[in-house]
Amino acid sequence: MHQPVSVQLLHPGARVPTYGSDDAAGADLYACLEEPATILPGQTRMISLGIAMAIPVGWVGLVFARSGMAAKRDLAPANKVGVIDPDYRGEFFVALHNHGSEPRIVEPGERIAQLVLVPYLTAEFCPCASLPETQRGAGGFGSTGTR
Repeated sequence: MHQPVSVQLLHPGARVPTYGSDDAAGADLYACLEEPATILPGQTRMISLGIAMAIPVGWVGLVFARSGMAAKRDLAPANKVGVIDPDYRGEFFVALHNHGSEPRIVEPGERIAQLVLVPYLTAEFCPCASLPETQRGAGGFGSTGTR
């Protein structure tokens, strides 16, 4: 299924997201920089993508790490998963964090994250006195698969 999404290029050097293969779920997002950006160990830098989008109502943009950058260069979004709501029309950025012990350089035009568009439902939260029982009950972290 192809969902049309309008993308506005806000700066010279900005690029429309692209898919690496026909069946890729995530579209690559590109750094829109005038010069290389150094990210020191433990540092987070806001990296411009130079784009804005009109994500359709009923959809959300989820920004994830690119596996190669995270595994080989210790660079990943600081917030783990970015959430872009369909009513946001501002410029897109990635808060890129260096989890490693060496400074890392992000080059202009480099693929730094990936965007997955996902349909969502909006819940109507209803206060109640009790919840239906389940086999798991109130078992929290690590409570399943312990038998």
